[in-house]
Amino acid sequence: MPDDVYDITIIGAGPSGLFATFYAGLRQMKTKLIDALEEPGGQVAVLYPEKYVFDVPAYTRVLAKDLVKNLVEQAFQYNPTVVLGERVMTLRRDNGLIELGTDKGTTHVSKAVLIAAGVGAFSPNRLDAQGASDYEGKGVYYFVKDKSAFSGKRLLVVGGGNSAVDWALNIQGIAKKITLVHRRDVFRAHEGSVAELMKSECDIRLFHEVKSVEGDGSKVTRAVIFDNRTKAEETIDVDAVLVNIGFRADLGPIKDWGLQIDGREIRANGKMETSIPGVFVSGDIAGPLDGVKLNLIATGYAQAAMAVNVAKAYTDPGSKIFPGHSSEMTQQRDEGVT
Repeated sequence: MPDDVYDITIIGAGPSGLFATFYAGLRQMKTKLIDALEEPGGQVAVLYPEKYVFDVPAYTRVLAKDLVKNLVEQAFQYNPTVVLGERVMTLRRDNGLIELGTDKGTTHVSKAVLIAAGVGAFSPNRLDAQGASDYEGKGVYYFVKDKSAFSGKRLLVVGGGNSAVDWALNIQGIAKKITLVHRRDVFRAHEGSVAELMKSECDIRLFHEVKSVEGDGSKVTRAVIFDNRTKAEETIDVDAVLVNIGFRADLGPIKDWGLQIDGREIRANGKMETSIPGVFVSGDIAGPLDGVKLNLIATGYAQAAMAVNVAKAYTDPGSKIFPGHSSEMTQQRDEGVT
């Protein structure tokens, strides 16, 4: 068999994909990890790196970026082949192997594939206001990489969901002033977060929207907001605009791979096997045929472990699905026992 054939290729470097990469290495599988983003971590790294995550085992709370850092360290210890900035476009079986074609014109060949692609390709809903597109990267933001970037600035937050409210709270004490505009008086965010927001020093403008974003050509200096009931306008001085008005998720080319799909979910049985032999699924994109659907990082970990262990037995019929506990596995590996 050619050297470039992998035991398992994992599509998606979010938490579930990273844990799967680790577990595949633990089971001594020749492993490749592919992700369309330029960095590992998936939505956790892109959408809320500076926010705390509270429902990950062994952590009372952990910053999302630190969680990703630890997952990457764990996943890469067995030296998998990692391909970033490359999107898988096609999947097809050929002579018992699975070929993956990417947008870079590359073909990756594997005995098994695990799809851990989260919600698929996602992109933020853009702010429909004059000048907003002109100042993207110059003061108009859709993601927060480092909240210290707003230190001492007058920040305008747009939105009423969890991201908008959480960031308005999270950047308190860092920004000089925070104004939040929301087009309604009902928030989609968690009730506890909304209650905390109402008690904060944030200047909350309900029934308000952004008409335009203005600046000096190199940076944002002000925004025009308006009351959508009275149409009254007001110009406020701002240094940055953080837009959190939702995201569009799309399975993209995955829809054409011949899998059993329902909505944005790939159907799988209790072994995380899809309708295509040798193709497994885990994480948010997985839709159990008979069971409860929970889009949690903890659930994604469990599904990744199940998928990899079943894939190990699929690619190496002489091996067991349950290999024993990790302490036993690493001891056997260190002693050279197979």
